Amino acid sequence: MSRDPRIDAYIARQADFARPILDHLRAAIHAACVEAEETLKWGMPSFLYKGKILAGMAAFKAHATFGFWRAGEVVGETGGERDAMGQFGRLASVDDLPPQDALESLIRKAMAVIDSGPPPAKAKKAPKPELPTPDDLRAALAAAPKAAATFDGFPPSCRREYVEWVTEAKRPETRTKRIAETVAWLAEGKRRNWKYENC
Repeated sequence: MSRDPRIDAYIARQADFARPILDHLRAAIHAACVEAEETLKWGMPSFLYKGKILAGMAAFKAHATFGFWRAGEVVGETGGERDAMGQFGRLASVDDLPPQDALESLIRKAMAVIDSGPPPAKAKKAPKPELPTPDDLRAALAAAPKAAATFDGFPPSCRREYVEWVTEAKRPETRTKRIAETVAWLAEGKRRNWKYENC
């Protein structure tokens, strides 16, 4: 059993209500997973299994939390309350946790999830369809070949940003001003949000 003195210190400085919860969770992890390693992640106690994050816990002013790293595969997408981190909601006492055997069973399931390999890749979203270039913007670009070449050379997402910016203008004078700025920026090879690219 691997114990990290930083976790001892973390638990010791928590409120009276939180210490028994954290001690109970820590003991349950080590009872169910003798290979568990302790560490701090994001300043909170975490438990590793085979070098991968198994679970983590934390204490706050009025509650503690516990959560499995790959929670969806351990407890399902609906497990736990949504108003607090973790799968068991806001923990105010050890009684808020599942019974010991159920908790250890979930910990073993979390280990099995890690043993099964990396999580399945999420399906990529289909790209948004190309937006047609409005006639007034196309005419302004036709009068500025360098700007038109930049616009046509951009990937669809960059063209979309300019088209949406122009078409979202509510007043005709705003639209005219945006088209002029678009042409000027494109002539300089700039993307729509060029001001923020180096922030």
